[in-house]
Amino acid sequence: MAEYDAIIIGAGHNGLAAAMVLQRAGLRTLCLEANHYSGGMASTVELIDGYRFEIAGSEQFPTSRQLGDELELDAVPAIPLEVMSVSMLGKGDPPFIYYTDPMKLMDHVTTVHGMDVLTGMAGLMTWAQAPARALGRFEVRRPARTYDEMFACATTEFERAAISDMLFGSLSDVLDRYVPDNEKTGALRGMMSFLALNTTYRGPETPGSAMALAFGLAMPEGDGTLMRKIRGGIGALTTHLRERFEAAGGEVRLRTKVTHIDTEDGRVTGVTTEHGDTLTAPIVVSCIAPDLTVGELLDQATVPGDLRSRFARTDHRGSYLQMHFALDGLPEFAEPYGVLNDPVMQSAIGLFSTPEQLQRQWEDSRRGIVPAEPAVVLQLTSVNDPDVAPPGKHAASAFALWFPIEGDPADYGRLKSEMAQRVIDRISTIAPDFRRVVSRHITFTPRHMHSMFGAPGGDYCHGLVHPEYMGPNRPGPTGFRDHPLPLTGLYLGSAGCHGGPAVSFIPGYNAAHQALDDTTAP
Repeated sequence: MAEYDAIIIGAGHNGLAAAMVLQRAGLRTLCLEANHYSGGMASTVELIDGYRFEIAGSEQFPTSRQLGDELELDAVPAIPLEVMSVSMLGKGDPPFIYYTDPMKLMDHVTTVHGMDVLTGMAGLMTWAQAPARALGRFEVRRPARTYDEMFACATTEFERAAISDMLFGSLSDVLDRYVPDNEKTGALRGMMSFLALNTTYRGPETPGSAMALAFGLAMPEGDGTLMRKIRGGIGALTTHLRERFEAAGGEVRLRTKVTHIDTEDGRVTGVTTEHGDTLTAPIVVSCIAPDLTVGELLDQATVPGDLRSRFARTDHRGSYLQMHFALDGLPEFAEPYGVLNDPVMQSAIGLFSTPEQLQRQWEDSRRGIVPAEPAVVLQLTSVNDPDVAPPGKHAASAFALWFPIEGDPADYGRLKSEMAQRVIDRISTIAPDFRRVVSRHITFTPRHMHSMFGAPGGDYCHGLVHPEYMGPNRPGPTGFRDHPLPLTGLYLGSAGCHGGPAVSFIPGYNAAHQALDDTTAP
């Protein structure tokens, strides 16, 4: 008799979601995590004494009501924000203030930026609706659509053209159509580009980059939960899932790396750990990257060569820098950005580049050149969540594009230091005393994300949001829709699956329910 009914590989947000669903369904479930803490890339971790930071993910992404209710996500308190973010180029341009109240947002845009800008934003959101339906990003318990099914989502020729844009067009094509003026909408264009490109390794002028924009603008239909900033950091969500899982009788084992998925006669029998322990179960849900699951955890003979090759072609080129800062106090923002000294404005401050600049910066980064003025999002997390820093102190994080990853490996350390300095320099252009208030900082590159979390290439998407890795070309719980894995009891549930990436829980949730459906099927 098997020791467990189900084993989950990885205690990140997807792994814990899968574990909670299976355990509550009555399956004896074990969740194994290689790291010394659970949560994976949705963790809040004390990196500096007294300062806690969100390691990678920083927001709960929109979720369907069905998933949110089953995982009880509303039980995790959110931070009520009047302003979700503020965007600017930092060249004296008036900032775009993204109020959470739609009426305040409309009033701000029309008053400060003009009615034509509001019309362009509305056009952009209208464009995104059909691609969002075609992608089905927030749908649960259904497979990715085929290309024919994607186009069948269109009800008009306009919508059909929008889906075609998503599959074959560039981000710049779409932005130029709706918000073309860098003079009036440079910050908006820069923010939209940043929103999309952080899930890709493409410049905004590259064909196919419009896919990432459609993915980023997608929203769940019906009464699903919208984007939320979580009190206590994103790790509060994964702590919630772990607590619910363990309260139901589930078990989490940390510092337990799985090195092999065991199989016999075409079905899984359990896993083997790096310590040589064999744990048995008829169901294994792998929440590490699908290509690592197939290429490293399974014997080659269990998966046909053409299918292994298809998984192995996944693009994992992460090209970003993340920094975490311990601050002795808050920086003071200089005019014309003095409005940012209001705590209401300090949740997320975007210092962006125009799409044209981002294209050049991406091309330069491929030649080993650090951007002179990288696009940066700065979060002063402790302003709205003071418990993440010691009394009287503050915690901040920054995320920037593009970090050179294709140069000489011997230059990696120099490039890391150079880009970190450029990030600090860029922030200092609007907050001149920023350097003075920084007492310590830590810099993470894609290489760190790979070593800390097993994210191949530092790719937190586990497969970039490029058209060739989306829709039917992104695996579901049992593999590709047109080419499933030939192993009974093995399920894929990482961000590299349909519904991922981002902190949406969908891949893990889908994998668990597929396992339950298969278990109860006649």
